[in-house]
Amino acid sequence: MERILVKETTNRAGEKVKLCGWVNTRRDHGSIVFIDLRDISGLIQVVLKPELAKDIKSEWVVSIEGLVKERPERMVNPNIATGKIEIEAENLEILSEAKALPIHLFEKEEEESNLEKRMNWRWLDLRRPQKQLIFKVWTLMEQSFREYWLSQGYIEIHSPKFMSSPSESGAELFEVKYFDKKAYLAQSPQFYKQMAMASGFERVFEVGPVFRANPSFTSRHDTEFTGYDAEISFIDSHLDIISAEQDAIAYAIGKIEEKYEKEIEENYGRKLIVPKIPFPQITMADAKKILAELKIASEKEGDLSPEEERKLSEWILKEKGHEFVFVTEYPKEVRPFYHMRLENNPKLTKSFDLLWNGLEITTGAQREHRYEVLLKQVKEKKLKPETLKHYLNFFKYGCPPHGGFGLGPSRMLMKIFNINNVREVTYIYRGVKRLTP
Repeated sequence: MERILVKETTNRAGEKVKLCGWVNTRRDHGSIVFIDLRDISGLIQVVLKPELAKDIKSEWVVSIEGLVKERPERMVNPNIATGKIEIEAENLEILSEAKALPIHLFEKEEEESNLEKRMNWRWLDLRRPQKQLIFKVWTLMEQSFREYWLSQGYIEIHSPKFMSSPSESGAELFEVKYFDKKAYLAQSPQFYKQMAMASGFERVFEVGPVFRANPSFTSRHDTEFTGYDAEISFIDSHLDIISAEQDAIAYAIGKIEEKYEKEIEENYGRKLIVPKIPFPQITMADAKKILAELKIASEKEGDLSPEEERKLSEWILKEKGHEFVFVTEYPKEVRPFYHMRLENNPKLTKSFDLLWNGLEITTGAQREHRYEVLLKQVKEKKLKPETLKHYLNFFKYGCPPHGGFGLGPSRMLMKIFNINNVREVTYIYRGVKRLTP
């Protein structure tokens, strides 16, 4: 008999089926045993005779064949999709036994093992349907971004992750031995996205790993993560990039809300809101003025601290009724050499960050595509042109005006689920002191 998923049993009353999964719980009632069987699609009650149930315990992996039966009205469980039916088991095969678990899985939240311990046993922690929901949503989110980009004529690229020189700056680099040379793990696909613009691709996107040797221990930083990147040619300004990004985000969140709104709210208490377009925009200068009026201390001129990001987002939500805000026109001192400057004020860049409910999820800008201007900005940042010669060559032979952004999907997930720690939404987290499992 071919196996089916738990969710496929709901319309099969009177049929014999085969299910495989984990024993979620076991309950013994004299001459009868109940187990809740769990697979990736859900949970269902199975009724067994004691001799068939044997010694099976929670988290054992089993295969069950039996008859789908409707439950008596008084025993219907409205809390699960299969609550009106149960399986009357005829055969049970033990596929794998489980030893006593080192962490709590299905206890009440207050009894849950601490985060670091759960990270040590991450594959067990991920057995919980609430955790699996995060990655189901991530799957749909990635599919939705791809759908949007492909519908708009973007080409997907896969840039190298070994680099001969830094892709952002000299800081936060992982240095690796590359045969008889020194190489670095890519901090972003930035240079290669721009190469694609010089190659005439016009619109590109990439989904890939990013490496940052960031010594931070905060709840929002990691040393390896997935990045979503996009770049567009023939733009008039960074405002064209803002428009493209907000369209993509609204499309993806709309798809997530359509399929998973109920599950997200039931499991995480988060009412997901599809954002209205356009998203609010505010310059860095105006943001600092508002924060000063709110008596929020400015830790760094021309940039926002985590506290400032939170308070600014709270103000935007109150005044504009929007969870998102683009902060624009960052000073050149806090932006990379390749960000284009404003024509009417070269001290400011045509750049932006996107905040979602107090968390930065994106950095973007129009890039400087004019070779001589770019070379001047390289020297201004006290960087050595010879170390960037391959990058600078992209702009010697004709390159259109262009810009793009890099987006952190793990940070988006933090906001989709209202989770405060990036470790919880990362499949396997990498940080300063974590290289296992």
